[in-house]
Parts: sequence; C-alpha cells; structure tokens
Amino acid sequence: MIVLGIILLIIGLLAAIPVLVTVGVILIVLGLVLELLGMAGHAVGGRRHYY
Repeated sequence: MIVLGIILLIIGLLAAIPVLVTVGVILIVLGLVLELLGMAGHAVGGRRHYY
C-alpha cells in the first residue's frame, strides 16, 4: 500500500494531476498507520501483520 501510494504520488506530481497526489498521500499515510499498528502487535482487520 505504501509503495502504491508513492507511485501514485510521483505520477501525480509529474503529470500535474492533483487527484493522484491526494490519493497517493492518503495511501501512504494509511499504509504507515497499518504498519505501525501491526508492529505494535494490534490485529487490524483480522490480520496481525501487513506486508
């Protein structure tokens, strides 16, 4: 999810498409939150780890 967010962010910045930049930032933040919760040992959505 983090990698997809970074790819969308780069494409959005290069092509000057603000929607892709917004979606990319949201995916990066959501991926980091899920990663931190998984590292803390909290199961989110029935899964303990997100790879």
